Amino acid sequence: MEEPQLDAEEIAQETPAKDVFLAPSIYTSQIMSGTSYGHYSSVPELLAGEDNIQCVLGVDEAGRGPILGPMVYALLYLPLSAHRSLLAETHHFNDSKVLTPTVRSSLMESLCTPGTDLYRSCGWATKVMSARDISADMLKPGGKYSLNEQAMDATVELIKEVFNKGVNVKEIYIDTIGSPQAYQKKLERIFPTTQITVAKKADSLYPCVSAASVCAKVTRDAALEVCYQAYTLTATKPDHEPEVVADGWGSGYPSDKRCSTWMKRNMDPVFGWSTECRFSWLPAMDLLEGKGDGAKVQWPTREDTESMRVTDFFFTPATEQCEHGDGLTGWFGSRVLEIDL
Repeated sequence: MEEPQLDAEEIAQETPAKDVFLAPSIYTSQIMSGTSYGHYSSVPELLAGEDNIQCVLGVDEAGRGPILGPMVYALLYLPLSAHRSLLAETHHFNDSKVLTPTVRSSLMESLCTPGTDLYRSCGWATKVMSARDISADMLKPGGKYSLNEQAMDATVELIKEVFNKGVNVKEIYIDTIGSPQAYQKKLERIFPTTQITVAKKADSLYPCVSAASVCAKVTRDAALEVCYQAYTLTATKPDHEPEVVADGWGSGYPSDKRCSTWMKRNMDPVFGWSTECRFSWLPAMDLLEGKGDGAKVQWPTREDTESMRVTDFFFTPATEQCEHGDGLTGWFGSRVLEIDL
């Protein structure tokens, strides 16, 4: 996948806040190991046991384009009657890219704090899709699992689980991937009794999608910080302050100079990077296979392997043995001849 180009303002908006709120959707061990997972809040007290209250649900994502860190899909639901009054008028939710990192973090903290109006009225969920799993699926031999397909499946998984919890969802609004019409038709076949709207810029049009975008973005920001902590813990030297996220790999986008510089400086020539990197992204491939200092490996073709012996992988060609001697013979001593008994 090719990298999206961000300008300076967009990079600043995508860079995690230094004091980002660590929501309950942050599972440190899974993030550090590169494992994808889902998190679901409890059904809010206002809706618990009340299947006659009609709800509206919004879905959005964060981190589709970065080369570092997970992509996070999120949803948020609440009573239809409180949709605009609570989210837009009282708390001023908007597209997460418009809100500052500090405001996003504050809204998410309020959503997760017992006793607040957001906590009493809203339920939410996230699907954290690790960089490792995204790349593994996109690079599958014999049939790729595209990013759009992964996103679609994550959306359906999240919505189905909310229905399984007994929430009476009547309207669903989703920020589109690809064609809004095609995406909407697919979802209408899966959820035929629910009114579904898929639209471009839905995070700016529908408050529930705006709130979902905040859940997704704050979760991704915190997950990116957790990934980076693995490096600060091992790289911190005596008498030096640990690097903060913004001074390390920044937003995680290759067009962010902090990110590209970090990748060049921290690339292992054989293994590249750890589970925080999307190896299926073109800049990562370029660094490993072309422009960078990645180790060059020549894998034998299938035809070659059919006629090769295991020893061919270990012995040097005969011409080199004559010039330089057989390294294995020199190490182990004189060659033992086969004797027929």
